[in-house]
Amino acid sequence: MTRLRSHALMFVSGVAVAAIAAVALMATGVLPVRTQTTTVVTSGQTLGTTPVSTAASTALTPAEIYQRDAPGVVEVVSTLQTTEQGFFGPVTGTSQALGSGFVVSPQGYILTNAHVVSSDGKAASKVSVVFKGKGSQTTNVTARIVGVDETSDVAVLKVDPARAPALRPLPLGRSSAAQVGEPVVAIGNPLGYDFSLTSGIVSATDRNLQSPNGSTISNGIQTDAAINEGNSGGPLIDSAGKVIGINEQIASQSGGNQGLGFAVPIDTAASVMSQLEKNGKVTYAWLGVSGQTISADVAKALGLKVDQGVLVASVESGSPAAKAGIRGGSRQVALQDQVYVTGGDIITRVGGSAVASNDDLSAFVAAHKPGDRVTVTLVRGSQTLTVQVTLGTRPSVF
Repeated sequence: MTRLRSHALMFVSGVAVAAIAAVALMATGVLPVRTQTTTVVTSGQTLGTTPVSTAASTALTPAEIYQRDAPGVVEVVSTLQTTEQGFFGPVTGTSQALGSGFVVSPQGYILTNAHVVSSDGKAASKVSVVFKGKGSQTTNVTARIVGVDETSDVAVLKVDPARAPALRPLPLGRSSAAQVGEPVVAIGNPLGYDFSLTSGIVSATDRNLQSPNGSTISNGIQTDAAINEGNSGGPLIDSAGKVIGINEQIASQSGGNQGLGFAVPIDTAASVMSQLEKNGKVTYAWLGVSGQTISADVAKALGLKVDQGVLVASVESGSPAAKAGIRGGSRQVALQDQVYVTGGDIITRVGGSAVASNDDLSAFVAAHKPGDRVTVTLVRGSQTLTVQVTLGTRPSVF
């Protein structure tokens, strides 16, 4: 699977509301509108919504989807804390940025991306959403942050239904059923042009995306529907009019859309919402190793006894991997400007499936829950070993 690297990846979260011409700055993720001293306040509540499974239905045209679903899509305007280096030291202020979101329940819950309403692990101090009305009419409503999960890049907001227009929740489909070549549309606010629609197809599935905190988001959807700054957090909708992803990022050399947009799978978002509803937070399974992908060429150069797998560089003390006896490396070897930590175990299979890369390992662990017991196959020197690991709970990163 292809993982999007940070140098070619931009989260399409923020666009200056009043400075659209400053497109060249969008690699920063959030474009400033104004700066002032502020105090960041976070909040969290519970969530209640149930995803609707995708069912076979008559395909809708993009125009029909827009007419039906656009009233449930919102602009998200957030005030984020910023820290800049001033003459006498760091200066704290705020920047305002714009993204997208969509209503998921009659109670006023809204889905968006975590990076639309948070930055560097800190939630926005203020969030408001804008609903589209008839013609050019809009309604601005204050929203509160229900929960933020940087690992999946999913956030949940809530508005008071009594203060908002009649809510039009978007039905949720199944991202696992998405097929390459099927038509999709994206509704959002690219570059500040509010409530825009773009259309295309699903270009690929099962992409590994990188979240704001560096975690791997598995099963991402790739689309050629134009995704730009301001689209982030908006829905990717299939031809049945159901949401199959949350538009999140682009891969670009120039900073603009080049036909490579990516969305967080709605199945993942639904799981995150369910955990927020039950526990008020999101927990993930944890193995506790730092690994490096090894190919056949690398394995040959390092004199390893395998063709592919994950070289265990280190094992965190007290982690499930440590308790199972998995060993990290002990020496560093430079190979074509890449440093490999050798001398440790090599993970070649987990749960009966071959592991070709560190992304494969991350995706496997992410698909499980804390407490699950899994089988891990290791190569240690000339020996092949099998160990049982009871996955733990990943330490909080937000």
